[in-house]
This record gives sequence, structure tokens and C-alpha cells, in this order.
Amino acid sequence: MILAGGRGERLYPLTRDRAKPAVPFGAIYRIIDFTLSNCIHSDIRRIFVLTQYKSTSLQHHIQIGWNILSAPLGEFIGVIPAQQRIDEHWYQGTADAVFQNIYTLQQEKPDLVVILSGDHVYKMDYRKMIDFHLETGADLTVSAIRMDRKWSREFGVIEVDENWRILGFQEKPEEPKTIPGDPEGILASMGVYVFNTEILVRRLIEDARSDSTHDFGRDIIPAMIGRDRVFAFDFRQADREGKGYWRDVGTIDAYFEANMDLVSITPQLNLYDSQWPILTYQPTYPPAKTVLAEEGRVGTAINSIISNGCIISGGGVRRSLLSPRATVHSYAEVEDSILMEGVDVGRHAKIRRTIIDKNVQIPSGMEIGYDLDEDAKRFTVTASGIVVVPKGIRL
Repeated sequence: MILAGGRGERLYPLTRDRAKPAVPFGAIYRIIDFTLSNCIHSDIRRIFVLTQYKSTSLQHHIQIGWNILSAPLGEFIGVIPAQQRIDEHWYQGTADAVFQNIYTLQQEKPDLVVILSGDHVYKMDYRKMIDFHLETGADLTVSAIRMDRKWSREFGVIEVDENWRILGFQEKPEEPKTIPGDPEGILASMGVYVFNTEILVRRLIEDARSDSTHDFGRDIIPAMIGRDRVFAFDFRQADREGKGYWRDVGTIDAYFEANMDLVSITPQLNLYDSQWPILTYQPTYPPAKTVLAEEGRVGTAINSIISNGCIISGGGVRRSLLSPRATVHSYAEVEDSILMEGVDVGRHAKIRRTIIDKNVQIPSGMEIGYDLDEDAKRFTVTASGIVVVPKGIRL
């Protein structure tokens, strides 16, 4: 069960018209493609995606891009919109989202349920976590990753014994329990859970009757510790990259940095792994091309990702990601930026440290990312100086 219903408020304005898992990433993907690809490669092929806010784009992407499973073999990716089944309210927390769809568990009758987030970027073989869950006789297993303690207010922090049984769970603490022998490190929950179905259903029903926030991190997990067999799983054992790479791209800055990592010489996240490809839907576009090689007018792309359908016509692109059908015209400069599908950068325009959403046309001579005070009058500008140009804007 993939939780894909969050508002994604910290990723605004990229989430103004789309759910967070549907936000484009890495030029040709959507964020949810990473979780779905992990499932397929891990031989998990009975998948429910629980949606809620602004889910049209996400539903369309899954419908046209992920129609790859075999229904006669019992495989499926089912999109379930919020239906207000309980007391006519929307999902009140992550646990409530699963509880309101508990009838699907009753219909499918699985032995285990893997609960995932649809808005994280990583590669993971869930089978190794499931094997650990079965070997330890756990009722619940939580995947954990080492992080610097300064990030404790962003994640659930796990305390374990020598056998990785969970002794304590703090949700976004200011003073976290650190890893023994590593005072600057914490074990952070990745929002990846394996439950025994019977225990999951029982604990969800109990939580629904209580006065809680109905959240796995705040309520379900702490209530199970000491009562059920709850273990943590070391993500490094199932990390396809072998580098402990996992990103919650929940803010503009985190999203920008994760994209920019992809154009580094040796990215931490390898998109070119033929054994674990990230699957997605790609329309049929012609190959990318660069044209013109005159004095001061050369179509170039350096340390960049250039998608099909792109044309770099006498402009320069450096350390940037261009989604399909992006065009950079003569004398324009694009640097350290993300151009989404259909963006058109006019002649002599200069773009720096900017995210430009779909189909925006940048007029000739416009500069973005050079005068942040001026940019802030028209666009979103983060504290670190990342400019976001929303789709639908007329410039």
C-alpha cells in the first residue's frame, strides 16, 4: 500500500496543481516512479496507491505509464482515491489512510502488508527487508537509515538494542536518542513498514477508537513497542546503490539538491543501472539535438541531462536538467537549473538556480536568478536562493 495523498505544502508551487508523488523528477520521471519501480523489481505486484489531494495528474500517469502488470496472474496497481468511508472525513493521518481502506485487506487476505510512501527517492530491494521480518518473527519491521542528528526534527528517530529490536520511537524530537558510539548520528525511520496483516488490522482498529492523530509514526509504532515484536531493519542491507542514498524531497531546496546531484560526475543515485532501471512513461519524441556553431552562438550542453525532444539552438546549458521538449534559443544561458517539459527559453535570456515548471515561455532577454529581490516580486524564492517559476504564468 503506497501512501500518495499528502498535500506537499512545502513543495509549493510545484504541488499547486499536482500531488507531491506526481511532481517531475530527474527530467523524465515522476517521484512515485522510484517507489513503484522498487516494488516491481522486488516482485511485489499487488499494489494499492492511496491518493487524496490533486490526484488527477498522478492517476493519469499511473494509468498510461504503469499498465504493465498481468491481471490474469493476479497482478495489479490499483489507484484508490479517498472515499470518506469513515465518519465522512478525509484521511486524518497515515494510519487513518490505511484504516479507511481496510476492506481491501479483507478482500485480498495477504499474510504481510508493505506500507510505503510515494514521495521518496531511493532504490531498495524490499525482499531483503521481508526476509528479515520473517526471520526475526516480527509483527512490524521499520526500515531505518543513519542520518546526522541535526535532521532529527524532520524524521521519526528509532532506538534499538543489539538485535535491532526497537526499544523507543521519537517522532521528530528536538533532543533525539543517538546511535550508541555515534553521538552525531541517529537512526531515522524511512516510512517503509512491513506488517503482519492480522496485527496491522487489530492495531488500526484500536487506534481508530482512540483520541490520537492516527499516524504510524506518532501513534501506531509507539503503541506497539513493548507490546508486539517491533524491529528495525538496516536500509544498507537492501540499498541497491550501496551508498545509503534515500531522499525525502519534501522541500524545494531538498528537491533541487537531489536533482542537481544527478548531473554530478558520479551521482549517488545511478539512473543507468540496467539491473534496476527506474520505470516510467515516456511519450514518443524525436531525439534531442544541439544546433549552431558560430562565433558567440554555439548550441552546447555541459554536465547536463537532456531529454528527448529538446533543442538547444545556439544557447548554452550547464549543470542543468532539461525535460522533454524544452528549447533553449540563441545566446541564452541556462545554468544550475531545472527546466520541465515544454519550457521555452528565449534569445539572450539568462537562467540560474531556477526551477521552471511545465510549458512556461521565458521572453527574450529576461534574467531569472540574478536579482533575487526582483525575482521575489513575481516568483517563489527560497531562503537559499532557489527560484521557482510556476506553470501557467504569463511573462
